[in-house]
Amino acid sequence: MSVFDRIFKGDKTIWCIFIALCIISLLEVFSASSTIVYRQHNHWGPILRHAVFLLIGFGAVMFLQRVATRYFAALLLLLPVSWVLLVMTMFMGTDVNGAQRWLGVGAFTIQPSEFAKLALVGFVAFFLSKLKPENESFLFKILMGGILITCALIITENLSTACLLFGVCYLMMFIGQVSFKKLGMIALFGIGALVLLIGSLTLIPKSTVKDYLPDRFATWQARIDRHSAEQEDESNINSPGEYKITDDNYQVSHAKIAIANGEIIGLPGSGNERDFLPQAYSDFIFAIILEEMGLLGGLFTLLLYVALMIRAGVLASKCEKLFPRYLLLGAGLIITVQALANMAVAVNLIPVTGQPLPLISRGGTSTIITCIYFGIILACSNAKEDQHEDVDEDIANVEYE
Repeated sequence: MSVFDRIFKGDKTIWCIFIALCIISLLEVFSASSTIVYRQHNHWGPILRHAVFLLIGFGAVMFLQRVATRYFAALLLLLPVSWVLLVMTMFMGTDVNGAQRWLGVGAFTIQPSEFAKLALVGFVAFFLSKLKPENESFLFKILMGGILITCALIITENLSTACLLFGVCYLMMFIGQVSFKKLGMIALFGIGALVLLIGSLTLIPKSTVKDYLPDRFATWQARIDRHSAEQEDESNINSPGEYKITDDNYQVSHAKIAIANGEIIGLPGSGNERDFLPQAYSDFIFAIILEEMGLLGGLFTLLLYVALMIRAGVLASKCEKLFPRYLLLGAGLIITVQALANMAVAVNLIPVTGQPLPLISRGGTSTIITCIYFGIILACSNAKEDQHEDVDEDIANVEYE
C-alpha cells in the first residue's frame, strides 16, 4: 500500500469529487464575496474565514474516514440533542433575514437544523438496518415518529429544509424496502399536506396571513406570489412592455442576468452580478458559477453531484452490512438533493428556498456538516476495502500454513 493510500483511505472517486468541490468553492466564494469585502473593508477576511471552515471540515473527513462504521450508530444520541437545540432556537435564536435558524454560542453561531439532518439520516439508516417482516410495523412507527418530530421542529422557520429532509428520508425508506402500502400512505399524506399548505397560502388574503398567522407564513406566501408572477412574466415575454426590477424580484432578476451573461466557458472572477446579488456567495452561487465559469463550468459542477450520487449507489451495493449501506446512501442523497434544489432556485425553476449549495456556498455549520457526510461516505466505502484486505490476509495465511 502506497503512502497516498495510507493517508487517503476509502474510495478515490469520492475523494476526487470532494477535492474538486472544495477548489470550486474557494474560487467562487473568493469572487462572490465582493459585497462582504466592501462592507468590512477587508479583502482577505471573508475567504480566510471560509478557508478555515473548509480546513476544519477537511480535518473531520480525515478523521472520519478511519472510523469503523458501527460507531456511527451514535448518531442516534445526536437526534434528541438536536431536538433540544431546535426548541432553544425557537425562543433564543438569532434572527437573520427574517428567520430564526441560528443559535448563538458566544461569538459563534450554529445552525441546529444541520445537526438534525445529520442525526436523522443516521437514525433512519439504523432502524432500516434492523427492519424485518416480523418487526416492520413497530419499527415503522419509531421511524415515522423520529422523522415527523424532527421535521415539525424545523418547519416553523425553514420549510424547505423540512421538505427536503422528509423527501430524503422517504427515499431511504423506499430503498430500505418498507412496504409499498406504508409508502403510499406517506406519499398521500405528504402530497395532501403540501397541496393544502400551498392552496391555503394562495387563497387566504394577505391581510389575514399578516394579522393572524406566524411571520413565516407571510414569507412563504410572498415567495409563491413572486414565483407565480415571474413565471407569468416569462410566458408574456414577447408582449409589449418593459420588465422592471423591483424589491420583490431583485434576487431572481439579477440571477437571470448572471446566467445570461455566461458564455460557453469562462474564468472565475470575471463576473459582474456578484456585486448586485445579495446572496451571491450562498443561495445564488450557482448563478455566479454559470456567469463566471460558463455553461461548461456549471455543467461540470452539476455532474460532480450526479457522479457523487451514482458512486454512492455503487459503493452501497457492495456493502454487505445494511447499516453502512443505508447510511452511505442517505449521506449521498441529502447532498445531491440539496444541490439540485439550490440549482433549481438559481435558474428560477422553483421559488427561493434558502438552501446553500453543499460544500461550495459560503457557510460555517453547513460546510462542516457536509464534510462530515463525505467522511461518512468514505468510512463506509473504506469498511468494504478493509474487509477485503482482512479476507486476503486470511487466505494468504492459510496458503502459507
